[in-house]
Amino acid sequence: MTTENVELTTEEVLRRDIPWETYMTTKLITGTGLQLLRRYDKKAESYKAQLLDDDGPGYVRVFVTILRDIFKEETVEYVLALIDEMLTANPKRARLFHDESLVDEDTYEPFLRLLWKGNWFIQEKSCKILSLTVSARSKVQNGADANGDASSSKKKITTIDDVLAGVVEWLCAQLKKPIHPTRSIPSTINCLSTLLKEPVVRSSFVRADGVKLLVPLISPASTQQSIQLLYETCLCVWLLSYYEPAIEYLATSRALPRLIEVVKGSTKEKVVRVVILTLRNLLSEGTFSAHMVDLGVLQIVQSLKAQAWSDEDLLDALNQLEQGLKENIKMLSSFDKYKQEVLLGHLDWSPMHKDPIFWRENINNFEENDFQILRVLITILDTSSDARTLAVACYDLSQFIQCHSAGRIIVNDLKAKERVMRLLNHENAEVTKNALLCIQRLFLGAKYASFLQA
Repeated sequence: MTTENVELTTEEVLRRDIPWETYMTTKLITGTGLQLLRRYDKKAESYKAQLLDDDGPGYVRVFVTILRDIFKEETVEYVLALIDEMLTANPKRARLFHDESLVDEDTYEPFLRLLWKGNWFIQEKSCKILSLTVSARSKVQNGADANGDASSSKKKITTIDDVLAGVVEWLCAQLKKPIHPTRSIPSTINCLSTLLKEPVVRSSFVRADGVKLLVPLISPASTQQSIQLLYETCLCVWLLSYYEPAIEYLATSRALPRLIEVVKGSTKEKVVRVVILTLRNLLSEGTFSAHMVDLGVLQIVQSLKAQAWSDEDLLDALNQLEQGLKENIKMLSSFDKYKQEVLLGHLDWSPMHKDPIFWRENINNFEENDFQILRVLITILDTSSDARTLAVACYDLSQFIQCHSAGRIIVNDLKAKERVMRLLNHENAEVTKNALLCIQRLFLGAKYASFLQA
């Protein structure tokens, strides 16, 4: 891709004089088109606004026709700058591209083509214009084109699916390998924050592995420019948090800790708002709530609540998040607490170890991840030097043998017997007592070992 004119601005381009009469002479524009251009070009903003109010679709037709039929770079840039200026002044003018009078015009095709063929200025403006015009269409089903039903025209017209697929492909290409050193990423994220409102864009963005490209951009910002980029990046994540396949990607990435770092370090209300809204959406998804508890989100939320925020949506989301986290902490199953204790490698005689209900209700949970917790318990017998930890680990193994239908076989298969046997000679009486119980249950079976223990 060419990267010439990378620093070109709309203002610079609009200072050019374009020889419209020459284009009419060569029949690249019509007499009517020339009249409209003469009336519009180089005029004051207020006068142009009146012309667009009077005949906006007519000007869109002229602009699209020029981009379709004329390939001179300076002219293409000029017309894109005119459209960009028109939409920047009033984004609602994007609806003009969908006027009924343009039903037979392929208003998307020139911009979609220019995404891949032009210099950076042409590509950036084409993407921005496509994003705005696509978002301004009336949402109709079954592959509608820019202005209505594709079947109403005899010629092939670019469908909305073609447009969205092409734009997402271009946006992902920019995230992977930016062609402009400073503008590619901000422009891409800006367009994404508009387009990800579309369900089909979320779907194709996830399929293109876009979530993975987005997550590294969730990073605390300091300058005004980087704060805007951060805000729009978090806005994209918030939009993706409504889409299940995207949530699965977010769950396996570092998105959550990154979002939390952002909200901890940001003073911009709009950034805090969009991150908190995202966390609220993710709270009920998969293991996000447990991770939020581990990462101290409740304390962060309570700290944020103590600050003076003017946004009611933010205050509501903070209250909902706080309530949800508190409920999740209460509901955090005893097995989750047990797992944390085992994984930390420090065991104590907390009530669940000797609670028959705990073992009855959670025995099948020990099978998770190929008996991960059981394997850790057995490893603790080798690695821990703490007598209380060793005693509890032996007791828990004996409980597993007693409560699981295949407990003896599984514990034997995991080579626990030799490790427990070594602890029969331990200097601590509590350790030897529970090691003996474990061996009894391992050799004699749960029924006879319980009889002996009694």
